[in-house]
Amino acid sequence: MSFDNVCKYLAESYPVAFANWLVPEVDAEEVQVLKTELSLEPIRADSLTFLRTSNQILHLEFQTSAISEPSIPFRMLDYAMRLKRQYHLPVRQIVIFLQPTTNPVVFTEEYRDETSSHRYQVIRMWEQNSEPFLAN
Repeated sequence: MSFDNVCKYLAESYPVAFANWLVPEVDAEEVQVLKTELSLEPIRADSLTFLRTSNQILHLEFQTSAISEPSIPFRMLDYAMRLKRQYHLPVRQIVIFLQPTTNPVVFTEEYRDETSSHRYQVIRMWEQNSEPFLAN
């Protein structure tokens, strides 16, 4: 089982813990895990969690590699638009990189082209303090 599948399992099994970690300003006691199949063509996000109390979607994308086709920034734009279309709610997106790398993608928090700009958050696990994870 790959690292991102383990993380997807953890996010689906403990959505309140993930929501409290990633969105501490929101009361996340009532969290609903959404199906991860998005409309149009089949495309799967690693973890979609609906924060019912804050009326938003928390989209977690676990990545073991910075290399992706299409690129991770473009995928985040695509996921955001599909989620907004399907749920009509604000979307907060976080890409969680699991393995250390110096690839510029892990330091990129925005998709930008001639007509579009889309921001998302990036967490690099190798920069995180491990104590809170081990305590939970």
